[in-house]
Amino acid sequence: MTGDFGALALQYKQALLEDVLPFWAKYSIDAEQGGYFSCLDRTGQVFDTDKFIWLQNRQVWTFSTLFNQLKAHPDVSEETRQRWLAIARNGADFLASHGRDQSGDWYFSLDRRGQPLIQPYNIFSDCFAAMAFSQYALASGDEAAKAIALQAYENVLRRKDNPKGQYTKVYPGSRPMKSLAVPMILANLTLEMDWLLAGAQLDTILQETVQEVMTSFLDLSHGLLREGVAPDGSPVDCFEGRVINPGHGIEAMWFIMDIAQRSGDQALINQAMDIVINILKFGWDDTYGGIFYFLDIEGHPPQQLEWDQKLWWVHLETLVALSMGYRLTGRSDCWDWYEKVHDYAWSHFADPTEGEWFGYLNRRGDVLLNLKGGKWKGCFHVPRAMYLCWQQFEAIAAS
Repeated sequence: MTGDFGALALQYKQALLEDVLPFWAKYSIDAEQGGYFSCLDRTGQVFDTDKFIWLQNRQVWTFSTLFNQLKAHPDVSEETRQRWLAIARNGADFLASHGRDQSGDWYFSLDRRGQPLIQPYNIFSDCFAAMAFSQYALASGDEAAKAIALQAYENVLRRKDNPKGQYTKVYPGSRPMKSLAVPMILANLTLEMDWLLAGAQLDTILQETVQEVMTSFLDLSHGLLREGVAPDGSPVDCFEGRVINPGHGIEAMWFIMDIAQRSGDQALINQAMDIVINILKFGWDDTYGGIFYFLDIEGHPPQQLEWDQKLWWVHLETLVALSMGYRLTGRSDCWDWYEKVHDYAWSHFADPTEGEWFGYLNRRGDVLLNLKGGKWKGCFHVPRAMYLCWQQFEAIAAS
């Protein structure tokens, strides 16, 4: 691969419009009950009909966002955009009817008809509901959707200091910790809610989340982001306190760069890029290629048995971070890493025969599970990365 930015933009655009979106539009729509099937085998056949709230909301977000972003685009017909809006509506209507309990908290999963299966223990159900209904309200003009988005966002703010609430398994008062996942997703979510939030609230929350991510979770001695720390930001010497999730750290850094662009904070952009490079140096598998799923910051054996697997979303979020970072900094080390990750990701995860991307590889890079969607993989990371990388390279080519 060489730095032909126009060709790269075309590669991502074609993958999005001619492969990934058509795959989900063809196979995932539940036209009878509403919502989407996310458990799809390699060829797109449904192998389980349970509906996981965060994946349902992620798919609403995906089709709503692309409807909003690709208006009057020469490569996207109005007929196609209206089809995307109908797909988003199919999920939004189902979720509005079935997704929440009586308190307004979002369940984790439902059966095909919309009956609850798992309680609302996970704050990320609320996070992705807010994202989804914000974009769907913008696309549809539906006032009820706007109200749902704001209510879900308030849920997140209310729950962020105790994400699992009554469903936590932690014994009260024992080794309290906070998780990187909460402020990093709040940073991205708040940007998604931009058009619905008052300016002061938006800026305050963005500043607070950036501050927390870049101080509490950044381990200055290693240049890495810890997944969990004590409430005061100090490290905790236990499995959970030593874990490094390279994909999370890198995804968090492109969220930070996205925020830094708003204020023109080039120093923060460069700091975020430094952290991305540090994580890649730490997390890259020099033997077989690809980025490890979990590691221990001190080099001890990780507790996660799947630590050495190679996952689709980790590599996709890295491609977003590196393409964005290169556009914003022009750094040669950023581009060198982009080429390495691009070559690995496109040669191992993309399925040229049946479409879309595989999700799970073993350490050697062989396909471990040949599904295209399941309980954790849905219509989100692949299309989002295809769109964002397309936009980055189109902007670089134009400049």
